[in-house]
Amino acid sequence: MGPLKKITHNCKKATFLIEKKLIGRITLREQLELRIHLFGCSVCRIYQKQTIKITEMIRQLFNSAVNKETKLDDEFKKDLQDRIEEELNKD
Repeated sequence: MGPLKKITHNCKKATFLIEKKLIGRITLREQLELRIHLFGCSVCRIYQKQTIKITEMIRQLFNSAVNKETKLDDEFKKDLQDRIEEELNKD
C-alpha cells in the first residue's frame, strides 16, 4: 500500500490526531496527514466536528461559575467505580 493510500485509509490514526490536536500541537507532517485524510473521509470529518463541540461544551461546563460548587455525590462515585472495576475484570 502506497504512502498516500495509507494516509487516506487510516481512520484510527486520524481520530488520534484529531484528539491530539485538541489537547496540544501536532507536527506539520501530522497536520498534512490529517488534512489529506479528512478530505476523503466524511466519517472522520463528522467525528472531528462532534469532538470539537463536545470539548467546547465540557470546557464551558467546568468554567461556568454556577457549576464550580457542583460535586458528584458519594453514591454515584462508588457506583461508577464499581462499574469501571467490573469492566476491567471481564475476561
